[in-house]
Amino acid sequence: MKNRLTLSIAVGMILGVVAGYACHASISDPASLKTVAGYFSIVTDIFLRLIKMIIAPLVFATLVSGLAGMDSGQDVGRIGFRSVGWFLSASLISLCLGLVMANLLEPGTGLHLTASAGEANTGLNTSALNAKDVITHAFPTSLLDAMARNDILQILVFSVFLGIALSALRHDARVGIVIQAIDGMVPVMLKLTNYVMRAAPIGVFGAIASAVTLRGLDVLYTYGKLIGSFYLGLLILWAILIGVGSLFLGRRVGSLLKAVREPALIAFSTASSEAAYPRLTEQLEKFGVDKKVVGFTLPLGYAFNLDGSMMYQAFAAIFIAQAFGIQMPLTEQIFMLLVLMLSSKGMAGVPRGSVVVVAAVAPLFHLPASGVAMVLAIDQILDMGRTMTNVIGNGIATAVIAKWEGARQSKVTEASFAQPELDVR
Repeated sequence: MKNRLTLSIAVGMILGVVAGYACHASISDPASLKTVAGYFSIVTDIFLRLIKMIIAPLVFATLVSGLAGMDSGQDVGRIGFRSVGWFLSASLISLCLGLVMANLLEPGTGLHLTASAGEANTGLNTSALNAKDVITHAFPTSLLDAMARNDILQILVFSVFLGIALSALRHDARVGIVIQAIDGMVPVMLKLTNYVMRAAPIGVFGAIASAVTLRGLDVLYTYGKLIGSFYLGLLILWAILIGVGSLFLGRRVGSLLKAVREPALIAFSTASSEAAYPRLTEQLEKFGVDKKVVGFTLPLGYAFNLDGSMMYQAFAAIFIAQAFGIQMPLTEQIFMLLVLMLSSKGMAGVPRGSVVVVAAVAPLFHLPASGVAMVLAIDQILDMGRTMTNVIGNGIATAVIAKWEGARQSKVTEASFAQPELDVR
């Protein structure tokens, strides 16, 4: 069934390209193209709505269930500390790789663009990316409001508090009923996820067909050097992530990649991390990762561990500088990395967050907004790759954190990690 769904998604992508190109080639009126693309996107919108429908209760149930079974708040702190340490290291590596690849390949050199007197309006809202709002936004005023907006970070914060409280009172018979109810909700949500994922091939078809209908295949040639350079960088980033993962997981890293293959393909074809989240949760647990680690680390990773997006930001910023002939000395580039590192931590809840970060940071380094608008024209194509990388990176990070946690438990209790499938002793 799993392989059949993966094949169906791949077929949906191919049919989407064929159908989209046929429409783009046969329709010359831009307005009509936009209308047809809108019809294709209907099925994708429905699929993404179904995904969003289950994300909030899935995150809540898996996280609270896992935390309620922990022995103490020290477990939460330990897993959280390890997770954040991994995320920060991965973010720094991703940013540096984007910087190095952009300087080596120079995809923007030779374009000789000039900024217009009236700067282009990117239509991006960069006001959400400031330290005050990023920090205060993490704490919800209402769980229902956070769930209504599918704000994973706010749901995460509330679930951590609730999970720790339930863990402290788990021996109380009255509280035990609540824990059992939440534990029982987890398999129900995973079953519902299976039902929703059956619509994935249709949703993927609509997403690809809509994009190709609107843009055609010419965009691949026009921006070929930028797209090719960026995806080459992603391949190198994958190699680094997989290599580091193999240091902790050994040969099991191959099985992990096979397990996350389907969620990664969904993320690539829909350019939506949310679309891949439910399936990624299920696949990681099947792989053998302890549910409490999945429930805590994965939502946290979706908020802070966006490896592909981090690489994109450094890459795009240097590309814009090259395209407009703006010289950026190494010291300024390193400073830009630090600014991107801090600014990007608030992008998870911002639409087109990666591009928004670039647009917000650009004025600080005298990069024209018209350069951001130029990159925005092919953001869908770049977004597919960076979203897929985000999913792979979070899958590896969660498995590695679980390995650390399992190794510690095995030393203390002689218990094996999660399931026999992932033996760490």
